[in-house]
Amino acid sequence: MAQAQQGDKVKVHYTGKLTDGTVFDSSRNHGEPLEFTIGEQQIIPGFEEAVVGMAPGESKTEEIPSDKAYGPHRSEMVAEVDRQQIPEDISVEVGQQLQVQHPSGQVIPVTVTAVEDSKVTLDGNHPLAGKDLVFEIELVDFAA
Repeated sequence: MAQAQQGDKVKVHYTGKLTDGTVFDSSRNHGEPLEFTIGEQQIIPGFEEAVVGMAPGESKTEEIPSDKAYGPHRSEMVAEVDRQQIPEDISVEVGQQLQVQHPSGQVIPVTVTAVEDSKVTLDGNHPLAGKDLVFEIELVDFAA
């Protein structure tokens, strides 16, 4: 039976969890398996590596360290800004997703992590940065 290798387009079902068992995403909630080409860096490196060598119908559980997932949590991606820099019509709350424009023009998604009377803390790290992840992976089939 064929095994997945670099360059193959595959369909996988997955459930992603934190190491404490908290589920953060599952392809089954989306109704369709995830489709991607191995080696094209469309997904996190550790997930791609886990799929290599799997055969259709095979399932496995793989722990992926943060450096092969969303990388380390970088403190330079966290900033405190004056509340006045955020438009008055936006009521900011912890956990809220916002977009800020970098001086280069790039738009960066950020998460509000703290709100005070005069300051708001914004985190530009991916929400899963710095976390080791556990994926239950099923190779459904090769994609056409």
